[in-house]
Amino acid sequence: MRILVIGGGACGASAAARCRRLNDDAEIIILEATDEISIANCGLPYYTSDVISSREQMIVSSPMRFKTLLNIDVRLNSRVTEINRKEKTVTVNGTDILSYDKLVLAAGANPIIPPVSGVNNKKIFTVRTLKDGDGIKEILRSGHAKNAVVIGGGFIGVEMAENFIHAGLHTTLVELSDQILAPLDKEIAAAAQNTMRANGVELILSDGLKEFEEDYIVLNSGKKIPYDIAILAIGVRPDVTLAKSCGLEIGTLGGLKVNEYMQTSDPEIYAGGDSVEVCDFVTGKTAIIPLAGPANRQGRIIADNINGIKSVYKNSQGTAVVKVFDLTVANVGNNEKQLLKNNIPYKKTFIYNNSHAGYYPDATRTLYKLLFNEKGEVLGAQAAGYEGVEKRIDVISTIMRNKGSIQDMLDSELCYAPPYGSAKDAVNILGMHADNILKGLVKPAYMEDIKDSFLIDVREKPFYDAETIEDAVNIPTSQMRERLNEIPKDKKVVLFCNTGFQSYVASRILLQKGYTDVFSLTGGIELFKELLKNDSESFQFYKLSKL
Repeated sequence: MRILVIGGGACGASAAARCRRLNDDAEIIILEATDEISIANCGLPYYTSDVISSREQMIVSSPMRFKTLLNIDVRLNSRVTEINRKEKTVTVNGTDILSYDKLVLAAGANPIIPPVSGVNNKKIFTVRTLKDGDGIKEILRSGHAKNAVVIGGGFIGVEMAENFIHAGLHTTLVELSDQILAPLDKEIAAAAQNTMRANGVELILSDGLKEFEEDYIVLNSGKKIPYDIAILAIGVRPDVTLAKSCGLEIGTLGGLKVNEYMQTSDPEIYAGGDSVEVCDFVTGKTAIIPLAGPANRQGRIIADNINGIKSVYKNSQGTAVVKVFDLTVANVGNNEKQLLKNNIPYKKTFIYNNSHAGYYPDATRTLYKLLFNEKGEVLGAQAAGYEGVEKRIDVISTIMRNKGSIQDMLDSELCYAPPYGSAKDAVNILGMHADNILKGLVKPAYMEDIKDSFLIDVREKPFYDAETIEDAVNIPTSQMRERLNEIPKDKKVVLFCNTGFQSYVASRILLQKGYTDVFSLTGGIELFKELLKNDSESFQFYKLSKL
């Protein structure tokens, strides 16, 4: 059996290697259009600034290693120009014809390059290949670059901005949307944006690229930004050129359509990685989610099915993490924007939780957001913090993958010792919060609920005197029972404290005393301050008051 694999990235290399392990007699050929195979694409931003200094470290494997270890023939600079499905052949570089028994399409995706004036300037890069990284590194090492501009606030854009700062450049990041990191909601994105600004990145949001001049980038607003190097990190587009040309079915979002076995509309042709459409784990709808983890799994599944082992791809959760200077931001599942777009009812809660036991030195605080529904199903989670952030999101991701619920979060038995966690882990606390909401034991309030509410700061007076939300009255939880006459029953009452625990306790008192329109502000004044710091204009009707 001859197996041809088009593309030597995560999916293609994984499929080829797994095929060899399952069938030592098959002839396996990888056809890679570039002169690179199996490189660590996700490490490119760190390679450019010498955080990863060695070029060899960026090469995961090599043609020689594929040949000697796996007896796989890797052919670089071999661009497939035609697929003849009827004859089961491919044409390479316009002349060479190879037959196949099974074909794997793993062409990946191409960086989006907008059709704007001046875009071909040699100072403008995408970040997709090792050659891209070499070019960026060369400019940085020259010492002539002073100003860097990143167009696009996705994962790669954020990482490149950080690494330009590390390299000593004045750095501007431009994002067309009103926030960076689209998988996040505004609250978690705010923490990332505040961190970037604090580390010297100039963020320009809700503005986009109009054109490149020789030394300036012109934005839609007319603003001009000087640049010595620029990065286009607008996103990627599935490479389906070959698939289209040979008549394979393309999905509604522009990616290659595959079934659960990663077969295309031609059962002898499989596909995976960034070029295919998948099913979103939460919505059940078609999505394009270009991530390395799913691409590797899809390659394995393709190999299994080629070799007679029935294997199914079980949808994409979009689990991801990104380093934003010293902040770690992670997410899984859907965010509010996605749920609203798909008309999926949801509830939400926020908590702040220590990375490990508060009494053990150097505990740091993490902000978590959880999205769930009336049935207790977890729809998504996001977090921003400094230690153990991705660990907790991974736990929630695993619970979701196994069709778990809020109750499973509450019941999770996780590692605990003071240097590593707390007896009640953040995952447990999130489950408890959601469980209380579902059982009606607390009515959550959010930042959008503050306006026109009767605000009560339930912290003790010294904290209230130091800083509070404007127009809030101070009734500490410890005095709540004795001061019920000061609390109106004909208004919406929002209680708040630092992060939400004391206000929850206070709300339990009032709900049991006959009050019905009483809410606890999740995330408390700390989340309020994070949002205010990020965007004071949107919060112009909210103010912090110091007495």
